[in-house]
Amino acid sequence: MNDVTGESVSPEPRRRKVRRRLSDEEIAAQRRKRRRVQIGCGVGALVVVGFIGWLGYEGLQAKSNLEKAQDFATQAKDALLAGDTDRARVVAGDADRYAQDAQSSVDSVPWRIAGAVPFLGSPFDSTRQMTTIVSGLTEQVLLPAVDAGSAVSPDQLILDGARINLAALRDAAPVLETTSAAISDLDEQAQNVDSTWLGLIDDARVDLQDQVSELSGLLNNTSLAAQVAPAMLGAEGPRSYFVGFQTNAEARGTGGLLGAFAIVRTDQGRAQIDDLASNREISMNKTPIDLGPDFELTYGHSRPTTDFRNSNVSPHFPYAAEIWRSLWHQESAEYVDGVIATDPVALSYVLGAVGPVTMPDGEKITAENVVEITGATAYARFGDDQIARKEYLQTIAKLVVQKLTGGVQNPKSLLQALGKAVSEGRLSLWSAQANEQEIIEKTRLANVVSDTEAPYASIVVNNLGGNKLDYYLDREIQYTASCENDARTSEVTVRLTNNLPVGTYTDYVASMFENPVDAPRGTNLADVALIATRGATLTKVTIDEKPAFSYIGRERGHPIYSVQTPIPQGETVELVFSMTEPATPGEPEVPVQPLIRNAKVTIDVPECAPN
Repeated sequence: MNDVTGESVSPEPRRRKVRRRLSDEEIAAQRRKRRRVQIGCGVGALVVVGFIGWLGYEGLQAKSNLEKAQDFATQAKDALLAGDTDRARVVAGDADRYAQDAQSSVDSVPWRIAGAVPFLGSPFDSTRQMTTIVSGLTEQVLLPAVDAGSAVSPDQLILDGARINLAALRDAAPVLETTSAAISDLDEQAQNVDSTWLGLIDDARVDLQDQVSELSGLLNNTSLAAQVAPAMLGAEGPRSYFVGFQTNAEARGTGGLLGAFAIVRTDQGRAQIDDLASNREISMNKTPIDLGPDFELTYGHSRPTTDFRNSNVSPHFPYAAEIWRSLWHQESAEYVDGVIATDPVALSYVLGAVGPVTMPDGEKITAENVVEITGATAYARFGDDQIARKEYLQTIAKLVVQKLTGGVQNPKSLLQALGKAVSEGRLSLWSAQANEQEIIEKTRLANVVSDTEAPYASIVVNNLGGNKLDYYLDREIQYTASCENDARTSEVTVRLTNNLPVGTYTDYVASMFENPVDAPRGTNLADVALIATRGATLTKVTIDEKPAFSYIGRERGHPIYSVQTPIPQGETVELVFSMTEPATPGEPEVPVQPLIRNAKVTIDVPECAPN
């Protein structure tokens, strides 16, 4: 090797590492350190194993206690409905005890730590949420509800076969109001419980949601009934009601054409039928009433406030109720206190609960045959003799009402039947008292067009042919949308099928009162209206993929787009409404018009994120 001067330089010798010998003390210290690490790892492993074991034990205990609490809660609800207040009190106490035991497990710090672990901890977190709900259910709802037992139990609510226990409803009103508010809050919490990857826990989540939702419906409806039913049933003096029987073989907005009516009077919880007549008893030379500019714009051309045949073209039941009240006043000089509407399908549910009625000639009208008889068979049997047919249908209605007001052997079944009719929009109620109507409108009984800002699509069919072909009408409704900037692009697709079988029918059933489209016999002619989301704009409408003309109106702040179309016998017509909607939040609503056959509904409307 050369240095910078070019002279040769010898390399330095490589240094060798010399390992120092450790002292005995240092060796002992290192050994002690290794032992501490080993012991620490062992203790850590034991802690982890112990933690997992504790979670497993507490998990089994919490699961067992939660299941027992839910089971006793169900027993308490059933005992209340059966009128067994003593048993309800005992099992509600058992439910509360097991719920508190489960709560103590899931409220611990280790359980919360486990629940916070992403994904893997979701069963613990969901179980904690469910336990909190069950604990609230027993403490805030079931135990207080026992005190209102007679108002919740159908057997104690309906006395002497037909008289409503008004005193029980009034006395229970404060408790019912408190418990209904609590169950509504718990129901919302239950619907928001997070799903989890563990099937056992997820199944329990769904069961709890169903249980709380059912009890919420029961207590909320009973609470609302306690607020309005006493006065409406004559606790403060006699009341009178116009009851409209709708023939939904000929479609109208609230269900069907007003076919017959009765005046029912209530006093001190009892109801009795007074007048019962067909629509022939209502003349059409009446003075109109004012239901506002939107109503006049949309429906005024059909003279709905003076012609009973078009009195319920709007699906907003309070409009029909006010019109019927006005028509009856002009016929009788009486102002009724309220209006009720029902249909043959609802009558079938009622007959299923109270049993059949027998016609004067011995014919049995049952839950199984009443819809077919009133919607189809009667037209074939009486041909064009409308007077005889309407008298026959009046007799059926009268016998059913008499059976209801004369005595009910199974009140629970009857209330379940009425509840089913209400849920399908087949039983409607309106009160002329503003404070009562305000409460009714919180329930499904009101059958109002909602003033919601949320996505909305209500398809309403009105028969234009004056025939009875809607008995055979099938409906499919699809409401789909996608988010685009600050708006939704949406489509409402409606498929209407005329399933009239091949056969011989009277003109009254299968022909048209007027035939503007020169369609063959058996063709249905329908006005199909879409009540759309507030602020929606129609971009186009097609019928079987061909552009169609639409009429424009308004209903309680919603735009209405309606088209008219024939529906040939045995065929399906497809209508598509394409729109731009505001991207407003909220659960989409698709109310279903109560015709003979229930509609098939599909909804795919996403929640649009704000920009």
